[in-house]
Amino acid sequence: MKARDLWPALFLLAALGAQAQQEEDEEGPLSGKVSLGYLATSGNTETSSLNAAFESAYVVGRWEHALKASAINATEEEQTTAEAYESSWTSAWDITEKDLLFGRLNWRKDRFGGFDTQFSQTVGYARRVLDDDKHRLRLELGAGARQSEDQDGLEDDETILTGGLDYRYTISETAFFRQTIAVESGEANTFTESVSSVSAQLLGRLALTASYTYRNNSDVPVDTENTDTRVALSLDYTF
Repeated sequence: MKARDLWPALFLLAALGAQAQQEEDEEGPLSGKVSLGYLATSGNTETSSLNAAFESAYVVGRWEHALKASAINATEEEQTTAEAYESSWTSAWDITEKDLLFGRLNWRKDRFGGFDTQFSQTVGYARRVLDDDKHRLRLELGAGARQSEDQDGLEDDETILTGGLDYRYTISETAFFRQTIAVESGEANTFTESVSSVSAQLLGRLALTASYTYRNNSDVPVDTENTDTRVALSLDYTF
């Protein structure tokens, strides 16, 4: 196992430690969300799919630290057809109420994608363009490095430029729409991800979320698709 493959475990351990601290101090600056979705069919075709995600944010003074981790798995006729994992850690420091600097680590693994693993380290500038009761919009630009390994075992290290958008629209007191876009562009490959989601509160802290994810790698090995899409339903619990 390579060193970069250990990042997801480290991120999860950090989350568990933060959650333990929150249990000691219910008024602490920790917040987050746990999501779980599952679908199974039987009869002429037996299929199952599972998607799980965890998000946590810790805000203290001008600092904000965010952890995200997710996993998906799908099978058809007892054969795995999709298996992917992702984790990221972001630390940001507020310069003003609207401007901030950030650093981010992002690790992705996709057993059936164009790249087996992609690990990036970036720093950059972000700005809160909108932040009111209805609309929240944050834009960011950054630069850094990325290490990739494709399904054939070929490795590539490159410098990248990054861009991001995070928009949230409050539909009502119990529902909201969210759109995120992330781009990592290097000389060998450009990775683009778009996630559109709608969430509706069901009861208390429990909500139902429907999402559509679009992922594209501009340059992939022969016989591999550039684009992957996912449609998911999940139950979310916020804390």
